[in-house]
Amino acid sequence: MSPPVSPLPVSAMPVSSRLALGFSCVGHTFSHLLMLLYPTVVLSLEGAWDMRFGELIALMLVGQILFGAAAVPAGWLADRWSAPGMMALFFLGTGGMCVATGFADGPFAMAVGLGGIGLFASIYHPVGIAWVTRDPATRGRALGINGVFGSLGTAGGAVVAGTLAATLGWQWAFFVPGAVCVLVGVGLVGSIMLGLVEDNRAVHHAAATEASRGDMLRGAMVLMVTIALSGLIYQSTSFAMPKLFDQRLVGMVSTTAGVGLLVSLIYGVSALAQVLGGWMADRFDLKRVYITCWALQIPFLAVAATLAGPLLLPVAAMMVLTNTAFVPAENSLFARYSPPAWRGTAFGVKFLVSLGVSAISVPLVGQLYDLAGDFEPLLVLLALFAAGGAIAGLLLPAGRRTEPVAQPAE
Repeated sequence: MSPPVSPLPVSAMPVSSRLALGFSCVGHTFSHLLMLLYPTVVLSLEGAWDMRFGELIALMLVGQILFGAAAVPAGWLADRWSAPGMMALFFLGTGGMCVATGFADGPFAMAVGLGGIGLFASIYHPVGIAWVTRDPATRGRALGINGVFGSLGTAGGAVVAGTLAATLGWQWAFFVPGAVCVLVGVGLVGSIMLGLVEDNRAVHHAAATEASRGDMLRGAMVLMVTIALSGLIYQSTSFAMPKLFDQRLVGMVSTTAGVGLLVSLIYGVSALAQVLGGWMADRFDLKRVYITCWALQIPFLAVAATLAGPLLLPVAAMMVLTNTAFVPAENSLFARYSPPAWRGTAFGVKFLVSLGVSAISVPLVGQLYDLAGDFEPLLVLLALFAAGGAIAGLLLPAGRRTEPVAQPAE
């Protein structure tokens, strides 16, 4: 294997590339934060609307399905039209729908609002992630930085929702972050109009492929399996975490804001794993990094199934950290096994599988909890999923570096 290439410092990147990375990172934060407001808001609605947890969490289902299903057309539009334009639509649409959801006066209106958030939020992953995978030499580092912002969004969802719901009312958990997201979208539109953010779509489409046709096919097939499993684990744990802490940390936390803060701390710690994962993706064999992270998830999920009290916190932190550490390697592998001219569409398929399949986590979390009155069965099942992901990763093509294959420009 050839020695790793030293990543280009962010400060040396062109202004347009730095702004693209910046808006992509902020977008990653909002894509997770806005989608994860509701699992904490649910804690306030159980009493206000006199509904069971399983019934309330099920209102997320349509939004979760759209979050994955609409990713393919979003990626296709970015490839054929404009990535910056689609990102502007993401900010304006997702933020606007989040504000509108704050006006929901019942379960149906809430489901419609959450569905709208999921529809516009689906734009981010196939467009924003594809933006930061264009240069193989800096891919791992850029994905690591981008992943930190995604983890901050996941962490912020619970604390933002919990704090705003406890102090101003659950409606403001949607009003405030939604309005900020819209303002960022206005800033991106202004940057595009001033020429500060460019698309460079033609140059990207003319780039060389990074693997043989056979390796691309095999790699894509294996990754479809592991991506589906990782999506199920990630979404299930993030949906269940507030209720898990509320149930098993009796005596440590007694308010929605307290639960939200603990969940946010757990996901904030996982942001460090994104930096480490990006560093490893640039310097070590991607396949080995990927399989190792899959295997490390198994014991933490299994142990968390039975823990209660203070020890649950560090175990939950490691459970989340090992689930996020491999994300830069996974996205780097997927970029390697997808053609540059169709990378947005390919990432749309990736997130259709990841987020679409993970929509199953909504009824999975709610129904298993309602049946057992606890999350032990769910966490044991997720540990089995992690074992399946580690086994599937062994089938990836050998982790060798291949010479780029020239591809004619369109």
